[in-house]
Amino acid sequence: MEEVSIKIRKFTDLKVWKEAHVFVIEIYKITKEFPSEEKFGLISQMRRCAVSITSNIAEGFGRNTAKDKVRFYSIAKGSLFELQSQLYIAKDLDFIKEDYVNSSEEKIELISKLISGLIKSAMDKA
Repeated sequence: MEEVSIKIRKFTDLKVWKEAHVFVIEIYKITKEFPSEEKFGLISQMRRCAVSITSNIAEGFGRNTAKDKVRFYSIAKGSLFELQSQLYIAKDLDFIKEDYVNSSEEKIELISKLISGLIKSAMDKA
């Protein structure tokens, strides 16, 4: 069987960025259903965290040194876990259903593993 190699030319080619981007859109849609008094609270915080994930993956991709890449990829991973914590808060406040949190945990685990792969790859090239 012939191995197909895909050349990563831009951050949007990264599987992790694609997965995280879908998750960002999902977070925006789900937070639309939150109470309006959360506009400047949990809604804003969750959206900023979600956007931070893809933004830091993109910024890390654009950096030249392994140290810089690892720093931005690590920030992306931190934002991912911060968002996970906020999902638990939203569930406990009955803004979202437990089923959504459970399905989100699978996405978070996948994105986390993919970010870890980016970090390892950057460190291997150092």
